[in-house]
Amino acid sequence: MRSKQHHLAVFGLLFGAAAWGVIWYPYRLMQEAGISGVASSLYTYSIAALLGMLLFARHWRRLRDLPQSAYWLALAAGWTNLTYVLAVIDGEVMRVMLLFYLSPLWTLILAHFWLKERSGWKGLVVIVISLIGAWIMLWQPDALPAPRNQAEWLALSSGIGFALTNVITRRSTHLSLRTKSMAVWFGVIAVAAATIPFTSAPFPTPEVFTLANWLIMGLIALLLMAATFLVQYGITQIPVTRASVIFLFELVVAAVASYYWANEAMSLREWLGGSLIVIAAIYAARVEDSQHAHAG
Repeated sequence: MRSKQHHLAVFGLLFGAAAWGVIWYPYRLMQEAGISGVASSLYTYSIAALLGMLLFARHWRRLRDLPQSAYWLALAAGWTNLTYVLAVIDGEVMRVMLLFYLSPLWTLILAHFWLKERSGWKGLVVIVISLIGAWIMLWQPDALPAPRNQAEWLALSSGIGFALTNVITRRSTHLSLRTKSMAVWFGVIAVAAATIPFTSAPFPTPEVFTLANWLIMGLIALLLMAATFLVQYGITQIPVTRASVIFLFELVVAAVASYYWANEAMSLREWLGGSLIVIAAIYAARVEDSQHAHAG
């Protein structure tokens, strides 16, 4: 029985990683159809939230008793997911994902100042390796090593948002899987709705969508729901170190998908910098795992 749970947990993490490794493609199809990333995010997460409300109908009465941390989680996760979608739509997929994977660096910094967690010299190693990897990947001969366009800045901010989401989640052990999932979905809806007035693209009303548009958005919503639940389940069953390493499968899926679907390929320098970021992410997971072991 335990082996079956373990295999399901590993499958859940691999499925979630694969889903996030390819989800950029249907979002790009929506943009090619004239529907902006903000609009398609609002619609897809609305579908996910509606399905979630139907699934969790008997838990509605508890919504009015939500703690303040649920709203902060919704805001942080909403920003994280929306900026990630906007970044992968307009940017080079692998560069965007590697900038996002700087999140362990931001998690260590936030945990140090907010949760008062001391990671010591090991945390400093993670920070240094992450920054060297980012410097190599972002290096430009005629400019400072920094994100080169809006998509890459959004990816960087998404990674910071993800780190903030992780820290809030760590402080919110009292929240159930249902509450966390709904917080994420409604958070994206709220942030996307607040962003609409600042976007130049017109916001499409439901009647302009074709059947193909609805099918793509429905597929994205189902992927989002399945990934959310399966990843949450996997994280509860598998130690942080192993879960983080398994989830790096997302980068493999994204590299293959972006090569074949978008004709994108990274340079040797980008691979080198990206490899250091991945090494830092794995080492950060080990640091976090050892901290939890000592705390236990």
